[in-house]
Amino acid sequence: MKKKKLRFGKGFRVVRGNRASQAAEMVIAPGDAEGGADNRHRGADQWLFVVSGTGEAIVRGRRHRLSAGSLVFIRRREKHQVRNTGRALLRTLNFYVPPAYKMNGDPLPRGRK
Repeated sequence: MKKKKLRFGKGFRVVRGNRASQAAEMVIAPGDAEGGADNRHRGADQWLFVVSGTGEAIVRGRRHRLSAGSLVFIRRREKHQVRNTGRALLRTLNFYVPPAYKMNGDPLPRGRK
């Protein structure tokens, strides 16, 4: 078993992973967003769980409201963006299957672990 205390500092940070999956924390300031029109994970599915805050996930052009307790599944290759629409920080815990990022946060090439 491996254990990690999450900090939820600003930005995106990979916190733990192995060859099969990966966890990352993401904190978005009010009015800010992560991702964009071309953002997608070509080789990994993403589960996004909202720990606190409010926002929206735009997946394949459709808007979905987010609040604490929301769980979103984003399939590999689906274009998406996550925006903070509230007044407080939007904190999310993200899981990628298989891993989508190097430990320093740089994206992995498609199909690489």
